[in-house]
Amino acid sequence: MNLPTIQFCPGTLKPGNQTYSSTALRRVFNGKKVSHLLPYASPASNEVTNELFENNQKRMSISGVQEKFSVLLEINKLRLINEGEQGQYILKPKPNAGKNPEQMPANEHLTMQIARQVFNIETAENALIFFNDGEPAYITKRFDVINDSTKWAQEDFASLSQRMPQTHGENYKYLGNYFQLFELLKKYVPAYHVEAPKLFQLILFNYLMSNGDAHFKNFSLIETQFGDFKMSPAYDLLNSRIHIADKDFALEEGLLPPSQTKGKIHEQFYKLGKIAGIKIQIIDNIFSLMRSKKEEVLVLINQSYLSEKLKRNYEQAYLTRLKKLNRN
Repeated sequence: MNLPTIQFCPGTLKPGNQTYSSTALRRVFNGKKVSHLLPYASPASNEVTNELFENNQKRMSISGVQEKFSVLLEINKLRLINEGEQGQYILKPKPNAGKNPEQMPANEHLTMQIARQVFNIETAENALIFFNDGEPAYITKRFDVINDSTKWAQEDFASLSQRMPQTHGENYKYLGNYFQLFELLKKYVPAYHVEAPKLFQLILFNYLMSNGDAHFKNFSLIETQFGDFKMSPAYDLLNSRIHIADKDFALEEGLLPPSQTKGKIHEQFYKLGKIAGIKIQIIDNIFSLMRSKKEEVLVLINQSYLSEKLKRNYEQAYLTRLKKLNRN
């Protein structure tokens, strides 16, 4: 694969950049001048490289279907961690399954940038990066790492609800409905009324961007400096329809308990917000924001590293969902 032509910052997607912009370097790499090219060929490209990545993956503790590798920043160079080292970044190459796998890094990067730049959703810092053979990968900075030896406590909502394959079966993280996330949030977060609107907006964003894989493990709480918990920055956001034939919602029951699942989609979202105890004015404000940024979203899609065909697919999926939310 040929090395990409860089016209937009692979971090912020801003035009006029042939590598990472100063903003991307500051946010993602602590201001250090890091290259958008990794000093490795992509996994499985040759025997030596394959062994490097296989050894690294044995030291990863983060679960998930997609391959993930642990990376640290040494001076201004990124490298795979060695045994006993704490990774500062998670590197996600293209997966080996699904449709358009080579587009997944660009898809996740674009979706995360839309969340942060357009809708002011707090996200894990992230960028697109390339192996030295031209293959793209997604890189994200770990928000749970304080320093080389210390981490903030983090719990995903599957763990909080004590769901695991042994007790709830293989589909444990897809069971239930999104209202159950608010019940868990209320149980474990003292500042519930501050954090609940953030969770509501994130669920609405996932719907708007066709992320049908927003399951219990893709929402987390993280420890604060005061020892309590809040919603973690968002992560694993992407348009899943580009890669798999999924449903509108990852959770089997959808937004609400089955007895309350009635009405058009915007009515269901309003009901979710109300039974979660969010003030109607806040729900209105979130809906107003999510409905009002079409031009900004379309600009970022156009400046992304998706193929031209998938830019159109992404755009059409977004406009279709936006139209549904606008039906009053």
